[in-house]
Amino acid sequence: MKKIIIIGAGAMGSAFAVPCIDNKNHVTIVGTHLENDLIEKIKIDNQTHPVLKTKLSNEIKFEKFEKLQTILEQDFDILVCGVSSIGIEWFVKQISKNYKKRIPIVLLTKGLSVHNNELTTLSDKIKDLLGKDGHSEINISAIKGPCLAAGLANKMRTGTVIANQNIKESQSLKEIISTNYYSTEISEDINGVELSGAIKNIYSMLIGASEGLSNSKAPKEIQSKFFLNTAASLIHRSISEMVEFVSHYGGKSETVYGLSGLGDLYVSAIGGRNSLMGKYLGEGYLYNDAKEKFMKNITVEGAQLALEIGPKILQDLNPQHFPLMFSMLRTICENKKLEINW
Repeated sequence: MKKIIIIGAGAMGSAFAVPCIDNKNHVTIVGTHLENDLIEKIKIDNQTHPVLKTKLSNEIKFEKFEKLQTILEQDFDILVCGVSSIGIEWFVKQISKNYKKRIPIVLLTKGLSVHNNELTTLSDKIKDLLGKDGHSEINISAIKGPCLAAGLANKMRTGTVIANQNIKESQSLKEIISTNYYSTEISEDINGVELSGAIKNIYSMLIGASEGLSNSKAPKEIQSKFFLNTAASLIHRSISEMVEFVSHYGGKSETVYGLSGLGDLYVSAIGGRNSLMGKYLGEGYLYNDAKEKFMKNITVEGAQLALEIGPKILQDLNPQHFPLMFSMLRTICENKKLEINW
């Protein structure tokens, strides 16, 4: 039995606790400073998570943010990052005082960042920030793949990939968290896994726009019936660009064809917030208008990522190599109508 601390009581952090508990580990979820009301609601509602709409095991212990430092001062075996990508610096600030050499950090968060004026993965950003605080021998793994939180919380069969530069660390985590419904593959290509898991959110918006892009002159009922030819073409082109993007930034091309790339793209494209935003963009809405009108209080990960890395990508990469990505980045970052040069 391992003692696992998960920081972040949102959907994915809480869902990840389910296989951890079922594999006989001790799990404590500590909410962020913004999640005290969420923690209170979970406790009042007998462990029912309001976002997952699922009752979680009573063995999962939920604590409010005020107890985080006290919990981190105690002995633990694994520290899990379940905060959003914009909270990574906050996460490092919280753990830095009590981080012990070689303690495994597991990164559930998907995203990329522009850090020190360079495009960087979140694991590298965490390493750099901890290093500046005087820490060395930082052990970090990333778990990515086609894993919708509500499905995992309800123990639907799910496959993910655990990546660490040291493959033995990936194997160790695999043995700690895998169950009969939560199967895990291992990889040492943490760059490729993180890059794939992040940029698929941008491409899933493009695939979500398939109906509107299929034939702008056709009636909507015709678009909705016969758009799959367009979707298939966009999937093919998206994967091709993802391979080139991941290779450009030091990941392995074969990683894109695995769970963190193609697998995750499939889940995001057939339903979810990214593809829904893509649908509105394909219908001709400008991003700012669609966000305000239809998704005002809903986080769209692909759009967040575009705003984070878009200016850097548009400046550094060749648009002829990434025509789909550049189209979406301009749509989001410059609030332009989505157009594809077929």
